[in-house]
Amino acid sequence: MRKLLNIRQSIFIIYMKKLILLSYSYHNKIIIFKLPDPHFKMRRSIFIRNTGAALAYMFFNPSAGGAGSPISQQLAPLLKDQSGKPITSPGEWIRKREMIKRVWSEYLGIMAPNPDPPVIRIMNEDNPEELTRQYIEYESERGIRVKAYLLKPRKHEGRLPAAVALHSTGDNQMRKIAGLETPGIESLGYNLAKKGFIVICPMCFLWHEKGTKSYEEQVELFRSGHPQSKGMAKMLFDAMRAVDVLEQINEVDKKRIGALGHSLGAKEAFYLGAFDDRVTAVVSNEGGIGLNSTNWDDPWYLGREIHDFPHQHHEVLGLCAPKAFLLIGGDSSDGRISEPYIDAVKPVYGLYGKPENLMFFNHGEGHGITPEAEKITYGWMIRHLKEKTD
Repeated sequence: MRKLLNIRQSIFIIYMKKLILLSYSYHNKIIIFKLPDPHFKMRRSIFIRNTGAALAYMFFNPSAGGAGSPISQQLAPLLKDQSGKPITSPGEWIRKREMIKRVWSEYLGIMAPNPDPPVIRIMNEDNPEELTRQYIEYESERGIRVKAYLLKPRKHEGRLPAAVALHSTGDNQMRKIAGLETPGIESLGYNLAKKGFIVICPMCFLWHEKGTKSYEEQVELFRSGHPQSKGMAKMLFDAMRAVDVLEQINEVDKKRIGALGHSLGAKEAFYLGAFDDRVTAVVSNEGGIGLNSTNWDDPWYLGREIHDFPHQHHEVLGLCAPKAFLLIGGDSSDGRISEPYIDAVKPVYGLYGKPENLMFFNHGEGHGITPEAEKITYGWMIRHLKEKTD
């Protein structure tokens, strides 16, 4: 078995060296693996982009996933208190939950909310298909106005469910998710609005008045005013502010608000679901639930310090319980490597008698959104928000 693994590794090294030659200057992070070749280095983001962290981890760790995997052994049981005593009731879990939330809030450097209700300025409006789509601006942090697209069904009765649709990485992704770039699978916000939801698609701060600035420079600009806050704290603040906007809209049912996103947007949806109790349903598509499964250590997320933080993301996922949370993977950022995190949190959902509210779907087809994943995403939101009766 060891000989076979060494052969697999050697073949993989040759393959990856070719990828390095093709795309060496793509990013500025270096990743080093402890392999037979001590000089094997490659840029971290290229590795993830070309192989998927989950696939790579499975390659070098055939036992990844499952109860006996190295990952599952690193995840501390959630239903034990500080003394090691079993947690057997929701009341006891709530006390543990508050402790987890406090620890992660301190690490993130959570920003105080803006107490002023957002005032929406409509800058442009069009009417694609059966929708009204508005390009809007509103105050996020005090003195900072951010942009978003707001989509509403033109014909409806009563109050509607709503969602924050968070875009992935790229200069035109906010336009894509709002359906302005030839609506397709990536137009999650647009397509959900067509199914009877009011949807806001806010701009991530990395693209706010970006110009020629790099992502790192955008983070430096943010942290000049918030030196104790991580990039994810800013993303969370802005996503929660988008929920504030939805709550200002008369047609929105405040008890039926969800969040969804892909890649970068999946990370934001994950954290929004964990930290904002107003959000009751989440779909996180290929964001990478594990801290080592994707680029969580980039400065616009959690920073390099996350490697020294003695906590894991199953705790953050536990904060979501018992709200509806669907994780979608393609064996890239999420996949078999994500199963231990789901398994670690299932007992918390069981404590509430709602194990069906935590689900994982792995299509195994890479990082993109597949037609099946898109269909399941809308079905999840409809089931838990549009068809919700309690």
